[in-house]
Amino acid sequence: MSELIGKGAAELGELIASGETSAEEVAAAHLDRIEAVDGRVRAFLHVDREGALAQARAVDERRGAGEELGPLAGVPVAHKDVFTTADMPTTAGSKILEGWRPPYDATVTARLRAAGMVILGKTNMDEFAMGSSTENSAFGPSHNPWDLDRIPGGSSGGSSAAVAAYEAPLGTGTDTGGSIRQPAAVTGLVGMKPTYGGASRYGMIAFASSLDTPGPFARSVLDAALMQAAFSGHDPMDSTSIDAPVPPVVDAARRADVNGLRVGVVKEFAGEGYQRGVLNRFDETVELLESMGAKVVEVSCPHFTYAMPAYYLIAPSECSSNLARFDAMRFGLRVGDDGVRSAEEVMALTRAEGFGPEVKRRIMLGTYALSSGYYDAYYGKAQQVRTLIMRDFEAAFEQVDVLISPTTPTTAFPIGERADDPMAMYLADLCTIPANLSGNPAISIPCGLADEDGLPVGLQIMAPVLADDRVYRVGAALEKALEDRWGGPLLAKAPKLEAGE
Repeated sequence: MSELIGKGAAELGELIASGETSAEEVAAAHLDRIEAVDGRVRAFLHVDREGALAQARAVDERRGAGEELGPLAGVPVAHKDVFTTADMPTTAGSKILEGWRPPYDATVTARLRAAGMVILGKTNMDEFAMGSSTENSAFGPSHNPWDLDRIPGGSSGGSSAAVAAYEAPLGTGTDTGGSIRQPAAVTGLVGMKPTYGGASRYGMIAFASSLDTPGPFARSVLDAALMQAAFSGHDPMDSTSIDAPVPPVVDAARRADVNGLRVGVVKEFAGEGYQRGVLNRFDETVELLESMGAKVVEVSCPHFTYAMPAYYLIAPSECSSNLARFDAMRFGLRVGDDGVRSAEEVMALTRAEGFGPEVKRRIMLGTYALSSGYYDAYYGKAQQVRTLIMRDFEAAFEQVDVLISPTTPTTAFPIGERADDPMAMYLADLCTIPANLSGNPAISIPCGLADEDGLPVGLQIMAPVLADDRVYRVGAALEKALEDRWGGPLLAKAPKLEAGE
C-alpha cells in the first residue's frame, strides 16, 4: 500500500503544498487503492479515474504557476451519489435515475471543486437516502471494512466505507435522520451534521427538504472541520440557506479544550435496546470528560422519546411530495412507452419498476399522512411534536453548553439481519433524529470498541443552532484524549484490508 494511503486530509494538503508530493500522485495512489479493495467493499458506484487525475494535474499546474490555494487543494474526496455532478452520473442509489447525467453541479460539488479537491467518484447509498444500512441501494449493499459481512451504516454508507477503507481521506454525506453520524459511528469515523441551512441543498436530490443536511466524513475532527468550512456558507440558490458567517469550525478543532465546559448527558438516551458495549464505552467517555475538567450533569429532554414517530410522519410526507417529480415524463427511467399506453400508465409502470420497496413504503406512508381527513391527525401533530423537541433543546442549552449521547444504540449489524424488519432498521437512528427535527449541529466521533464484537462505537455531541464550532471543540479535545489512551487512532485497530485477500 502506498505511503500516501492512510494519511489525513490536512497532512496530505500540507505535503502537496510543500511540494513533497503532487496532487496527481495522491490521486493516483487512492485510485489504485480503490481498484485493489473496492471489489469487496463496494463503496463506489462510479469511479472517474481520468477525470480525477485531470483535476489533480490542474491543481498542480495552478500551484506551479504560483497561485495561492486552500488547505485541501489536491486532497481526494469520495462524493455521495445524491449530489449532482455534470461530469458523472447521479443516481441517488435508484434505478429510476440509472445512468442520468445532470446538466449542472450541486453547490456542494462546485465548492469542492473551487477548493481544489479531487472528486474520485460517486459513492453508494440507500435509495434516495432512505435507510440505515445501504441495503436499500438498487445497486447492492456496501460493506463495512471492519467486517465485510456487516453494514457500513446508511444512507451514506458508501462514503463511510470508502473513508474507513482508506480509499479516500474525506467523503461527503447527507444527514436527514442520522445518515452521516450513524455510518460514521459504525465504521470508526468522524461524521458531522452541520446546522440545518449552514450548507446549501441546491443540487442535492431531495428526500425531506426540511431535514436534509450535507456534511463531511473524515478520519479526524480537524479534517472534518476543514471540509465543512470549504463547502459551507450562504447560497442564494437555496431558499433555506442561512445568510450568516460560517462558524469558526477550523479554529475550534485546533483549540481542543473542554476545561470548565458544561456537558449534559441526555437522560432519555440510555437503557433498554442499547448494546451493553455501547453503554460501557459511553460511560467511560463521560468519566474522561470529567477528568479533563468538564462539568457533566444529567439533562432531561422529555419529548425526545417522541422524535422517531414524529420523524416517520414528517420525512415520508416530504418525500411523497419530492419524489412526485420522478414521473418518466422528463428524465430518468421510462417503462412501457410503446406509443399505445397513456401517460398515466407509463408513469405507473415506471414508478413501480424504478422505486425499491423502502421508497415505495415511505411514499405510501407520506401520502396517507397528508391525505384529506388525516393531515391534522398525523402530519400536523408530528409538527407540533417537532416544536416541543426544539423547546427541549432550548431548555437544555440554558443549563449546559453541549449535549452528549451514544450515536447509535448498537454497533454494525450483519448484512441482511434487519432487511425484513423496517422497525428494527429505523431504531438505528434513535439518538440522531432529534437534532434533524430541530436543525441543531451534531457530530459523531469514535469512542472505542464494543466488548461483545470489537466493533466501533460512536459518541454524539450536540450544540445550539449555529454553534457548530462548539461540537468541534469538544470533539477535538476528546479525540486527542482518547487517542492518547489508545496509542493512536481507533481506525488503526481495524482488520487490515489489503489487495488479494
